[in-house]
Amino acid sequence: MEKIRIMTFNTQHCASLESGKIDFELMARVIRESDCDIVGLNEMRGEGPHPEYTPQTEELSRLSGLENFFFAPAIELCDGLYGNGILSKYPFADVESIPIPDPSPRGYDGYYETRCIIKARLENGLTLLVTHFGLNPDEQESAVRTLLDHISDEKCVLMGDFNLTPDNDILLPIREKMKDAADLIDGEALSFPSDAPRIKIDYVFVSRDIEILSADVPAVVASDHRPHLAEIALK
Repeated sequence: MEKIRIMTFNTQHCASLESGKIDFELMARVIRESDCDIVGLNEMRGEGPHPEYTPQTEELSRLSGLENFFFAPAIELCDGLYGNGILSKYPFADVESIPIPDPSPRGYDGYYETRCIIKARLENGLTLLVTHFGLNPDEQESAVRTLLDHISDEKCVLMGDFNLTPDNDILLPIREKMKDAADLIDGEALSFPSDAPRIKIDYVFVSRDIEILSADVPAVVASDHRPHLAEIALK
């Protein structure tokens, strides 16, 4: 039986909630202290003309000691790239970025932003999906439809900031295929905002063949989200 520790962490582009400044060491310390083997990252910056747009995923890889990394830009802003990242103790057999189609036409008046999914496969056969849902229901429904094409029935982990609370019906197609690691946590596993959490919007889902050994949403105040951890066992 192989045990693997996994974490999803929306870093808010590595900005400290307390100082408002980019703090790589703070975010890397959260990762190191979690003792995780795999970390999914949301709201990560890539390179761009603005001096604060740098290869953040690579920097956290260096500081955390998780030497395998991949950054997937979902959108190109005027200042630089923005998207998801993944860090891993294990080499990737393959890894890719999958775009989530933008709704057309848009059904709501809210803020829209293009999103994506990182799909990585390890040599042990484990498939990892890292994503960050948009804010509007039609964006979220598009994300779920896209994910359903990539969720494996065996050895699959899905994690990220879904911008949905656990009772939202948009999550039902995912719940039909996967287990929510937070079901092992006593209480509501609230994750946002980190200093006084009121809602749970961060998730670690696993395929039904994977055993969940433990799960936690530690009271960590680094970014505006608390990290969500799970230890799993592969047969």
